[in-house]
Amino acid sequence: MSVGIIVLIVVGVIVLWLALSALRISKEYERLVVFFWGRFSGVRGPGLVFMIPFFERIERRVDMRILTMDVPSQEVITQDNVTIKVNAVLYFKVVDPKRAVINVANYVAACLQIAQTTLRDVVGQSELDELLAHRDMINAKLQEIIDELTEAWGIKVTIVAIKDVELPVTMQRAMARQAEAEREKRAKIIHAEGEFQAAQQLTNAAEVIASHPSALQLRYLQTLTEISVEKNSTIIFPLPLDMVKPFLKLAQAAEESEV
Repeated sequence: MSVGIIVLIVVGVIVLWLALSALRISKEYERLVVFFWGRFSGVRGPGLVFMIPFFERIERRVDMRILTMDVPSQEVITQDNVTIKVNAVLYFKVVDPKRAVINVANYVAACLQIAQTTLRDVVGQSELDELLAHRDMINAKLQEIIDELTEAWGIKVTIVAIKDVELPVTMQRAMARQAEAEREKRAKIIHAEGEFQAAQQLTNAAEVIASHPSALQLRYLQTLTEISVEKNSTIIFPLPLDMVKPFLKLAQAAEESEV
């Protein structure tokens, strides 16, 4: 084999190696932040990416998908001086890979620290009842503040949600007693309303019976029919005064005749 052929083979191998080393593959959800001799060169991808060998290098592969982060439990004193523990979950994504790499060393850790600090501040400025009853408003406020602080890093915060609020044992007992008192109050109100409505219906029925005396007789007969259905050995029922009066008059007349 001649020297020229060997040189051509060596050159071909070197060119092939350089060509392969200049190619990178970026996934659909990835972006490559490329530096040229230490200076920012551009954001490339997805797909097949060509780089200048020995001059350009990939500083970082940035995931563009939405990331989820648990904010650890924080001990906070609310505005009404109640000590609670609260944790949250944070959803965010990178919208500008350049700023996410250049402006902050570790954007994930930075977002976590910002979320913890903001959670303590916002919850500390809220009352316990507001935190329990209007959690969606607290979440929106957290999302707005954190998103504004992380905008300079090329981060977009999509959702911040408080997961759990841990109350002291004494506060839990007090709230349980309050809830029980509220239930008893509602039960008494409902019972009183039922008694009032029943009294109104009885008043209306009395007015109808007073205007139509025959209705009382019909009701009396209906009551006797209902009692007769039951398996009772003894039934005691009153007689209407109109039915008894003729017999009383006869008895009185008989007594007067005897005298």
